[in-house]
Amino acid sequence: MSRVSSLSSPFLLGFDEIERALDRVTKGADGYPPYNIERVAGGDGQPERLRITLAVAGFTREQLDVTVEESQLLIRGRQQEDKTRQYLHRGIAARQFQRTFLLADGMEVLGADLRNGLLSIDLARPEPARVVRSIAIRDTD
Repeated sequence: MSRVSSLSSPFLLGFDEIERALDRVTKGADGYPPYNIERVAGGDGQPERLRITLAVAGFTREQLDVTVEESQLLIRGRQQEDKTRQYLHRGIAARQFQRTFLLADGMEVLGADLRNGLLSIDLARPEPARVVRSIAIRDTD
């Protein structure tokens, strides 16, 4: 049985790469760590931004890695097991994670901040450029 493409409209041409990227992103989404995405209004001539905030309680800055690879924002967390501790009950596990966000063309990562167990990453939303181009019609008889 073949899968029906979500971008299968005959009016959407050349979007097969986007569909493959969406498939990659959704396959890796397990729900951990929880996150928010918010729109931050611009001020003083600054454009509006997007802010991704992840709940990463228990992780230090050294255990977190934020990278941009091609058009993907990758956030990884790695905690090491402390072998010297003896737990009577363990409800907080040392857990690794990788969270991936697909970035639109021109999106720029402005920076990342870790405060009170929350990792915030600010992104600049590009102003779309309106390009109108006239296509010449040849007369081929």
